[in-house]
Amino acid sequence: MGRVTQMTQRSPQVTVRQNRTLALASALVKGVVAAGLGLGALTVLVMVVWISSPYPDSGPGGALRAAAGVWLLAHGAGLVRPDTLSGVPAPVGVVPLLLVLGPVWLAHRAARDAAEAQEGARAELGEGGVERSAGPSRAGVFCAVTAGYLLVVAGAAAYARGGPLYADPDTLAFPVALVVAGAAAAGVWTAAGRPFGPAPSWSPLAVQEAVARTLFRHRAEAAFRSAAAGVTVLLGAGALLVAVALGRNAAAAQDAFLGLAGDWSGRVAVLLLAAALAPNAALWGAAYGLGPGFSLGTGATATPLGLDGTPALPRFPLLAAVPDQGPGALPNWAALAVPVAAALAVAWFTARRAAPADAPRARAWSARETVLVTLLAALGCGAGTALLTAVAGGPIGTGSLSVFGPVWWLTGPAALVWTAVIGVPAALLLRLWRLRTPGWAWRRDVPEADEPPTAGAGTGAATRTKTEAGGEGEGGEGEGDEEKGDVSGRPRRWWSPWRGRRGTAGEAGEVGPGGPASPAASSVPASGSAPEAASGFEPYDFLPTDPWHEKDGPWHGKDNREARWASLKQGSGGLMADFPADRAADRAGRTADRTGPGPDRPADPGGPAPTP
Repeated sequence: MGRVTQMTQRSPQVTVRQNRTLALASALVKGVVAAGLGLGALTVLVMVVWISSPYPDSGPGGALRAAAGVWLLAHGAGLVRPDTLSGVPAPVGVVPLLLVLGPVWLAHRAARDAAEAQEGARAELGEGGVERSAGPSRAGVFCAVTAGYLLVVAGAAAYARGGPLYADPDTLAFPVALVVAGAAAAGVWTAAGRPFGPAPSWSPLAVQEAVARTLFRHRAEAAFRSAAAGVTVLLGAGALLVAVALGRNAAAAQDAFLGLAGDWSGRVAVLLLAAALAPNAALWGAAYGLGPGFSLGTGATATPLGLDGTPALPRFPLLAAVPDQGPGALPNWAALAVPVAAALAVAWFTARRAAPADAPRARAWSARETVLVTLLAALGCGAGTALLTAVAGGPIGTGSLSVFGPVWWLTGPAALVWTAVIGVPAALLLRLWRLRTPGWAWRRDVPEADEPPTAGAGTGAATRTKTEAGGEGEGGEGEGDEEKGDVSGRPRRWWSPWRGRRGTAGEAGEVGPGGPASPAASSVPASGSAPEAASGFEPYDFLPTDPWHEKDGPWHGKDNREARWASLKQGSGGLMADFPADRAADRAGRTADRTGPGPDRPADPGGPAPTP
């Protein structure tokens, strides 16, 4: 019987190996399904347009191959159109950026779901007593999802070879595989909580120490948010510029739209293509406002100075926004407001973090820190603009149409220069403006509520610690916390931030600045109308009397533990590593269990008495 039991019972190693294989297979299937959903949605759209067309050029096979080619174009692949009047295959490299959102989001979602399912499985296995490394790593999930997605990409490229639009094999590795891998990596990173891990071991020691500090992470996050805001404003201003230009040339745009197709199905197709190219037009407008402009063939360039050369313009509605030939007039020079708006957006978002409205003046960044973060944000804005403009243009034919759109290596540095030159002085001025009065008098014009405070004394310590920490720590956001009250439940008055714990003379139970706190003052409950609540001061909460090792007691409660940990991190000045408080609490609990009760850790009332 013992031999039979050994033969029939599964070993833990076999179970772990099977779980890892099933998880990798599930991640691979998720990647295949994500690619299939994107390809299927685009195929349905193309087939609807083909069915509604009164004069289709090819059969259903040609329409399906064209849909596969367009789907590959949405990933950044370069297409080739073999059917031309000259007989020479013509490249098609302009990627409709609106179509890119679907495949990128599907790949991101598939990787995120696979990683989240794997994290949940690891948690269940860990609770059951099996090792937490039973499932594949995040790198394994990333590789499985990417491989499944690229399998569909390879199949679509092979199927589209005989169609009217097929993918250039050289562009399947770059940028198609890079786009898929980047979206999958972002999904795995999102599932992991978007951690900002340590620097690589091969990096310099100074870089590793800087990345390990919480202060550096807050500054990097602020620079990234400011750069994203600058790119967003740049795109919005460019879209507004294109809309104004189309409004001025509405007649030419209408003629181009009606001339491309005579039936409603063709006009719908032209309208869908124009909508897919709308983000490209916004980037063209941003490049025009930045100064380098965009190319309209090999012999023409449009800038605010004017349109030089003879443009080779195909007939399309969005191209009606191109300025007329000749030197630029005053309306053309008004396009320079586009980079100015982007630079001011970078400066504003940096100043909000440099001088947050919910933190005292001592928490504000120095001028040097503000300049460094603004320059880093300008660098990010330039890099993002260069990356987007690199895919916003490209060849749409041979000869004079081989160059079409903005030049990324000119537009990116132009965005960097504009945001740095205007953004740095603007950020410093905004920082001084936000710090121009003691405290934050210009933002504290909030009437005091008539009703007494209702916040309990039990949550005073956690709320006070979070308030003193500035919400997000160093450089926390201040705009969303303007209407918040103080820890006593009342709206904070405009003078309260610099009063601190200073009492009001003549009130019972109050102490002046630097005076000793009386027992009567420390025992006043927070829910009453105590004078401490009016001045923003709350008495110190007594430590609980529950056992030290009782994990559910007030001392080991989740809120109090996180509050104590946040206070320790705040006092360290960014030198403490950023890991959850649960890890430290578990380590302290295991140490207490090994050492037993001590003078600071009373024994469990229900357990055996400690041995003297």
